[in-house]
Amino acid sequence: MRKPRDYDAELKGLEAKAKELKTRKVQQLGELVVATGADAFSAEELAGALIVLAETTDSAKREAWSKRGVAFFQGRSRKPAKAADRDAESTPAQPSGTQPASGDKGAA
Repeated sequence: MRKPRDYDAELKGLEAKAKELKTRKVQQLGELVVATGADAFSAEELAGALIVLAETTDSAKREAWSKRGVAFFQGRSRKPAKAADRDAESTPAQPSGTQPASGDKGAA
């Protein structure tokens, strides 16, 4: 005769694994923020930049961002860009009609 399955134990095990994966994902995202130098920005600035990224539908911009990410992870660009360089590089990536979230001098 077959041993009955303990569905409750299996479910608890899967829930624990899901929680562990979520915790690891959050930790890795935090490490990414620090590694890129983005930890110098406020939470509001980061949230605003991520919202713009999520709303962007221009595939050319997304592909360019992806290539920079690949270069970063391959170690070619591990040092964060200077603030002036970062602002100059991110300006074209913003949809028209939006202001930078970083509070630059010209964004008043």
